[in-house]
Amino acid sequence: MATFIPLEPARPPSIQPPAFALWQLGFRPFYLLASGFAALSIALWAMQFAGWLPRAYLQGPMWHAHEMLFGFALAVIVGFLFTAGRNWSDQPTPTGLPLAALAVLWVVGRVLVLTPFAWSAAVANAAFPLACALALARPLVAARNRRNYFFVGLLLLLAGAALAFHLSALGVIEVPAWLGIQVALDVLLFIMAVMAGRVVPMFTNNGISGAGATRHPLAEKIALGSVLGLLLTDAAGLPPIAMAAIALPAALAHLVRWLLWRPWKASANTLVLVLHVAYAWIPVHLALRALAVLHGGVPASLATRALTVGAAGGLIIGMMVRTSRGHTGRVLRADQVDTACFVLVLLAALVRVLVPLAAPAHTVAAVLCSAAFWSLGFGLFAVRYWPVLTRARADGKPG
Repeated sequence: MATFIPLEPARPPSIQPPAFALWQLGFRPFYLLASGFAALSIALWAMQFAGWLPRAYLQGPMWHAHEMLFGFALAVIVGFLFTAGRNWSDQPTPTGLPLAALAVLWVVGRVLVLTPFAWSAAVANAAFPLACALALARPLVAARNRRNYFFVGLLLLLAGAALAFHLSALGVIEVPAWLGIQVALDVLLFIMAVMAGRVVPMFTNNGISGAGATRHPLAEKIALGSVLGLLLTDAAGLPPIAMAAIALPAALAHLVRWLLWRPWKASANTLVLVLHVAYAWIPVHLALRALAVLHGGVPASLATRALTVGAAGGLIIGMMVRTSRGHTGRVLRADQVDTACFVLVLLAALVRVLVPLAAPAHTVAAVLCSAAFWSLGFGLFAVRYWPVLTRARADGKPG
């Protein structure tokens, strides 16, 4: 007599994510574009100085400052916000063709500043943060996620800063082009301060048993409020002494904030340690900004490098590795390649800031050495994470 084997109830076929997953979520294309551009941009800058791009719209330091802010840093910010925005709102952020279109717009902006087509470059570079602000606003407003509306405002402010920069460079408005750069730097500092305050103590406590990282309401208000004060001071064009009067107590507030996160506990977890080390550059940046005004022997450019290479470079490489692993279903643990990326970017910051400060005669050598470390660090990330960011999640989930 035949044995009866009951059939299992029919299950709906599982939806398999596509094998090529680059356009599945914002961090994927923008992390790759940003890291590849970070490695390539130093070579492009050298080509300008060598005269190989003689008809470029933006030249030398102006191009370098513009591209590090409105190219590299903005791409990472957008990739992060599109990814985090989906979690904050439980609503879709750009994927597929809309995400690809935004990535193309970013690339167009990078290409146009290397051409003589100044107005086209201005439109593309102002349009990108504006379009991203609108794309982020849709899910946040749909979910009434008011806590994060200010990120939309910051993207709009970056669009305004980019437009002001280009209109000044074109001679349309009588505002120094560097004002747009400085405002964008202050916005970048505020975004980093907000996001680090949310994630660094949380990652520290989650990743290290008994770490005891804390946040103090007064320290938070002073630290973030002082950065907004700097932003308003710079935007209004107030005298440098007004900026110094804010920057010095701001440096102390951010140092206290960092110490409350108990950074000495972070050595047990490399993914956490890199964020603590990077954030330490923020009080250094603020102190150097004040000293550049109060003490003529400190170049103001070193304060900018402490922010862009030290704080932004470190936080960006740390968060790119962490979110690339976490949002592709991989273990949250840094391997040897990740650690090499962290070390190279940290070395770039140390050499770029400390050598000119201690031995100004060796500034040129320091710039070249720092550029090599920076390009190697971000180039290594791009090579290492290309297969990770272009393939489906390891756990089979969407995203």
